[in-house]
Amino acid sequence: MATENPFVFGKAAEGSYFTDRQEDARRLTANLTHGINTILISPRRWGKTSLVKKVISEIDHPEIKTVFIDIFQCKSEWDFYHAFATAVIKQTATKLEEWVEMAKTFLASISPKFTFGPDPINDFSITFDWDKKDDSVMDILQLPEKIAQKRDIQLLVCIDEFQQMAEFGDAITFQKRLRSIWQHQQHVTYCMFGSKKHLMENMFNHQSMPFYKFGDLMFLKKIPTIEWVPFICDKFKETGKTITEQQARKICEVTENLSSYVQQLSWIVWYKSGKTVTNSDINGAIDDLLEQNKVFFQREVEQLTELQLNLLRAIANGVSSGFSRKEVIKKYRLESSANIQAVKKSLLKRDLIDIDGESIAFNDSLFKLWLKRQTYYN
Repeated sequence: MATENPFVFGKAAEGSYFTDRQEDARRLTANLTHGINTILISPRRWGKTSLVKKVISEIDHPEIKTVFIDIFQCKSEWDFYHAFATAVIKQTATKLEEWVEMAKTFLASISPKFTFGPDPINDFSITFDWDKKDDSVMDILQLPEKIAQKRDIQLLVCIDEFQQMAEFGDAITFQKRLRSIWQHQQHVTYCMFGSKKHLMENMFNHQSMPFYKFGDLMFLKKIPTIEWVPFICDKFKETGKTITEQQARKICEVTENLSSYVQQLSWIVWYKSGKTVTNSDINGAIDDLLEQNKVFFQREVEQLTELQLNLLRAIANGVSSGFSRKEVIKKYRLESSANIQAVKKSLLKRDLIDIDGESIAFNDSLFKLWLKRQTYYN
C-alpha cells in the first residue's frame, strides 16, 4: 500500500496536518469558551480557517455546540439569510424530524420549506418567501439564540468569508441590523474571519462601522520558519524520506511562509522525490507550482492597468518604499508620484498588496515570484 502524502493543501489543515499557532489557538479557545466574540484578521492563505477548525474540533464541553458557515457564495442579504438559517438548523440537530420541527417552531413567520438533494440526511437547504419584514429578519437572526435557550447550551457561530457582507447592497444598514440583534444574545458567541484583510479591517477596526468593538480582534502573524522547518522535516521522516533543514528553509523562503503554499510546495517536493530529497527536486517542485498557478496569475495580469502592473513589478523586484523617487518612477515607468497613491489604493482594493505604514508587500508570494520571472527590470 502506497504511503500517503503527509501534507495537505486546497482545504483546511486539520489534525496532524496542522502546525504551530499554539498561542493563537489558546487565545481563541479561551475566547470562544468564555463567550467572547472574536474576529480573526490576516491576509489570505495564512491559515485562519485551519486555526478555527482546529480550535472548535478540540473544544470538549458537552454544553457547547458549534455552527460553521462559509458565506463566500452569498452575494446578497437574501443569500445570507438562507445560508445562515440552513446551517444553524442542520448543525444543531441530528434527525430530519428535528430539523423540520425547529424550522416550523422558530421560523414560523416566514413559512420555511425544505429542499432536499440526493442525500436527504445531509444535503438540504431551507427556502422561504422573504419580504424583508422586521419580524422575519428577527426570527432568522435570533435562531441560534432561541435554539440555544431551548436546549440549554451555548452556541459558537463561526462565519468564514465574513467580508462578503461589505459587498452586499446597502451593506451598512445590513450590518447595523446584525449588530443590533447579535450584541444582545447571551447564549451565542460569534467568530468572524475572512480572506480579504483590508475589508475585514475596515469593518471591525473603524469607529464609523457597525461592527466596531464587537469582539476581540486577533491579528494573525505568519508561522515562522523556526516552526515550519521541524514540521516539514518530521513529516518527511515519518514517511521514510529525508529532507535537510536547509532544503526545508528553502521551501519557507520561496513561499514566504504562507501556510497554504508551504503545504502545497512540500506536497510536490514529497511527491517528486525519492528516499532523499535533492536540490533538483526542490527547484523542479517550484517550477511545477508556478506552472499550476500560471493561468490564475495570467488572468490577474489581464485585469490590471499598465501602471498597476508596473508598480507590482517594482514591488516584486524588492522596492517596498520610496516609490516617488525619480529613479524608481523612471525605471518602472510609474509616470508621476501623484499616480502612485491612486495605484496603491486600487491594488489594495484588489487584495494584491498589503500596506504597513510606508512599506508595501505582496499578499501572494507565488504571484510575486511568477511576476519577477516575467519581468526584465532586474
